[in-house]
Amino acid sequence: MEEWISDNLETAKALAESGLCDHCLGRMFGKIGTGMTNDLRGRMIRDALKEEGTEAPAMDFCPLCENVFDMLERFAEAAAEKINEVDSDNFLIGTRIEPEITEREKEIKEKYSLENSETIKAELNREIGKLALPMIHRPVEFKNPQVVALVDTRFADVTLDIAPVFIAGRYNKYSREIPQTIWPCRVCHGKGCDHCHGKGKMYETSVQEIIGDIALEMAKGDEHFFHGMGREDIDALMLGDGRPFVLEISQPKHRYVDLDELERRSNMSELAGFNNLHFVQREAVERYKAAASDKVYHVHVKAEGKVNKEVVSNVALSFKDVNIDQRTPRRVEHRRADLVRKRKIHWCKAEQISDDSFDLELETDSGTYVKEFVSGDEGRSVPSFSERLGIPCKVETLDVLAIKFEEQ
Repeated sequence: MEEWISDNLETAKALAESGLCDHCLGRMFGKIGTGMTNDLRGRMIRDALKEEGTEAPAMDFCPLCENVFDMLERFAEAAAEKINEVDSDNFLIGTRIEPEITEREKEIKEKYSLENSETIKAELNREIGKLALPMIHRPVEFKNPQVVALVDTRFADVTLDIAPVFIAGRYNKYSREIPQTIWPCRVCHGKGCDHCHGKGKMYETSVQEIIGDIALEMAKGDEHFFHGMGREDIDALMLGDGRPFVLEISQPKHRYVDLDELERRSNMSELAGFNNLHFVQREAVERYKAAASDKVYHVHVKAEGKVNKEVVSNVALSFKDVNIDQRTPRRVEHRRADLVRKRKIHWCKAEQISDDSFDLELETDSGTYVKEFVSGDEGRSVPSFSERLGIPCKVETLDVLAIKFEEQ
């Protein structure tokens, strides 16, 4: 007789006499002994009890699992059928168990102090996976599965949880009339109303939708999300190499989107452009959003009086590695905390100077409010260009020329 059975004979006898099936009986000692299934372990226990003179056959209907293990093949076939509908490099199978079964199992374990038992969920996951594996032709992945088939053992129903696809790249924005992301209607919050003409959003389209709608169609996913490395104002252009972003597609049935085709189709828009598309892992989202990249801007400035060309040039040059304090601007204080942020102007130069207007090109820290740096925002941005020039100024147009970010 196996030694581990001898050491647990009295408990095993009580459990066997309660009518448990072989799977459930063996699972109560699932962490004892190796190289066997719980089903085999349960049969070994009954054989050992029989040698000791105890006949304890399983009931026709297991009082614990309700004969759920008789359905293993059906569960495996249903899971394989669902998984084979989607693209993935790997898979994992999970189960949803009848709550009453889970509770009965817990009570049995507590009653007999079963410290070496395994859960019914773990056994079902493993046994269904073993049967499904030959039908799926891709490996099991426990840590980061691309698709998880969740088997509801009550109805043999299977739902899929598919890991999102993440596509990184850079975008240019050529319109001063579209936002970076979908902007829900401020009145109906996306439901559709007279204010938004039933569209549920404030703007006809966005950078996100131009590429996201195409990617969603190609991936046959459920929804797209846009993670930009910061954002420019709606009335600003994003030029140069573009702003880094990550596009997330949820529940994609096709993971292997042709990125050249996605780029080609997206770039048919005159409002935005996309380049350097490539697949990334989920971790890239946080890395992009947390990046503090210096930026280069071009702004056209209007002065409220006549300006001197030499003075404007000298004021611009005076902002060389200058630290500024910026209190949350008036225009965004309704949605941003009222804080004073310390930023730096790395360099600034003036161009195209006329009697009452000029252009500035400047490089700043990430998060600098450039419009407020120019105007002073009623003293909330110090020092400001207007303050040093001695004439009130405001930005009429703003273009982002470069975002200094190196891909890892």
